[in-house]
Amino acid sequence: MPALRNIHVASWIDAVGKPTAATFVILFSLVGFTRSLLITVIPLNAHAWLGSAQMVSVLFFAVSLVGVVASLGVPWLVHRIRRRNVFALGIALTLLACGLMATGGGGGIVTGMLANVLAIAALEISLNLYIMDHIPRRELALFEPRRVFFAAGMWTLGPWLGVWLHVHVDPTTPFAVTAAMALATMLYFQYLRLTDHPAVAPAKKPPPNPLKYLPRFFNQPRLRLAWGLAIGRSAWWSMYFVYAPIYVVNSGMGEIWAGAIISLGTASFFLVPLWNRLGRRYGLRVLLIGGYLATGGFTLTVALLDGQAGVVALVMGAIAAGVIDAAGNVPFLRAVHPHERPEMTTVYNTFRGVSQTAPPGVFAILLKAFELPAVFFVGGAAMAGLAWFCKYLPRRL
Repeated sequence: MPALRNIHVASWIDAVGKPTAATFVILFSLVGFTRSLLITVIPLNAHAWLGSAQMVSVLFFAVSLVGVVASLGVPWLVHRIRRRNVFALGIALTLLACGLMATGGGGGIVTGMLANVLAIAALEISLNLYIMDHIPRRELALFEPRRVFFAAGMWTLGPWLGVWLHVHVDPTTPFAVTAAMALATMLYFQYLRLTDHPAVAPAKKPPPNPLKYLPRFFNQPRLRLAWGLAIGRSAWWSMYFVYAPIYVVNSGMGEIWAGAIISLGTASFFLVPLWNRLGRRYGLRVLLIGGYLATGGFTLTVALLDGQAGVVALVMGAIAAGVIDAAGNVPFLRAVHPHERPEMTTVYNTFRGVSQTAPPGVFAILLKAFELPAVFFVGGAAMAGLAWFCKYLPRRL
């Protein structure tokens, strides 16, 4: 029996040390936990410093704008220093962000948020490039739900734990734990020894300008549609992560409840296997239409309610948004041509920067004239509208 256990342990260690779907699920989960620990702490700290949701919107708009520009510069880095070094740079920027934000004060918050958004761009793009090299296209539809499901545990624990550590231990503790998780992620990444595809190795000629791929990307209807739907999905979560904690605190429920509500919302990712089965049976197009409609409906309801009833509607909206996340990036991954993956992935990933920039920019203007519930009215209407565009997805997606 001990010998058999040793064999199983050795097999397990061997399995997680190879570039398979399982190893990328682990990497995404580690990166997700690193991000989730601060996802509620950052907006609450910004709100405590600035004193209003409108000013928080201005701050997030300015920081996210930098992220959009930074994401367009990642291919230049990939061609110059290889993607494994871009990933390492993302980890280093995460450590820098934690150090800056842990110091407290306006300067630390702003510069730390800037470093954090740059880190996210580097980590996300480099990981997506590795995935497209190591996972066959026919397996992507199964990989995405699995990735989302296993990351659910990290995103369920992280927001609550980050706020709990901030309130009950020390304000700097969540930043220290995040830094430790970033280092653990880097150690596992080094253990995998992932190889770079020859097409993205450093070239002797100057790296291409990513801006020239914008026309090629947006001339392809399926890529354009995938980008727009990804913006809607990501923008809703950006709204949820920033304004839901403020909504909860303004409702008198306290910071711990703010973290708990975010964790409850992200716990919806555990339902991904169910949505995935429904997607295989009825098609991802039907699943996405229903997901966008339900998310929009519940979010609109938040604007009509207040207090605990509004918070319940927020959580229901997050559960509905989990239906959309079950499809993940499949519409893009199934549409992109293999020979254009690095360049098209870079353009596609600008959806993250746009989805983090547009909502606070719009809401900063909106909150000058209206109260916080208007944010959820506009967000809900936008999600319901995107359901109409889902009808243009291929039937056999």
